[in-house]
Amino acid sequence: MFRTTALDPLFTALDSESFTDRHLATLAAGTLAAVRVPDFLDPTVCQTAMTALDRLPTADYDPDRVPTSIVRFGPALNDYRTPDGRLNADRYWHDAETARTAWQRAGMRPDPIAISLALLGSAWGAAVAPATIGGRAVFGGTFREINAGALVHYDDINREFPDGLFDQEVVAQLAYNVWVAVPDAGGATTVWRHRWEPADEQHRQAYGYRAETVEHCQHISLTPRLGDALLFNPANFHSVEANPTGRRIAFAVFLGLTTTGQLIVWS
Repeated sequence: MFRTTALDPLFTALDSESFTDRHLATLAAGTLAAVRVPDFLDPTVCQTAMTALDRLPTADYDPDRVPTSIVRFGPALNDYRTPDGRLNADRYWHDAETARTAWQRAGMRPDPIAISLALLGSAWGAAVAPATIGGRAVFGGTFREINAGALVHYDDINREFPDGLFDQEVVAQLAYNVWVAVPDAGGATTVWRHRWEPADEQHRQAYGYRAETVEHCQHISLTPRLGDALLFNPANFHSVEANPTGRRIAFAVFLGLTTTGQLIVWS
């Protein structure tokens, strides 16, 4: 069940049988908080994915940067950002190619990311294409096991790389998650009606922000269920609640709406 603190009547979350172009457009415009499609993946696909995950190399984040344990596979571009807002290209491309090879060797069939991108492209009316840098496709498709929670934070490729990164110009960014393992309790994703402003920096904590940054802001919360898929705009501050037992594992990508109306993908 969604829990909403009602202030802005447009900042709501919807359950839907499928994603639509209207959902994508309103999320990009900021006139909707989140869209969830229950049972997006059936339990058999989830179980197959879990079996394949055991064949993928995983790692924890650096504890100095991420104070709670988050097990991950797949490179995320913002992990390769230099202090001046540029990409450490040599390190990124090496890790991206290594991840592609590992994904192929794992035999992820059916592939939750491929299924998801095909259906999202169908909803938008055009196939989702990879973001490119100098004509080279970036890696798209990670999984994260977040059991101890994640700090309040935001994601915004245009702020993370202010001089530009992709060949395509991104005007709005969406976050997509689909869960292949969920705990019996806890693990909720919360999205606040708040975007970064300079005053937030007084509340900085590791990669994110302390809870007081958003304590008076409208929010929605969603507890994941097996096979659920979720879309939201990650420029809104968001976090993950810890779960006391069980495993919380999601495949994830970022989607970008470009100036030409194309949907592109990266992680």
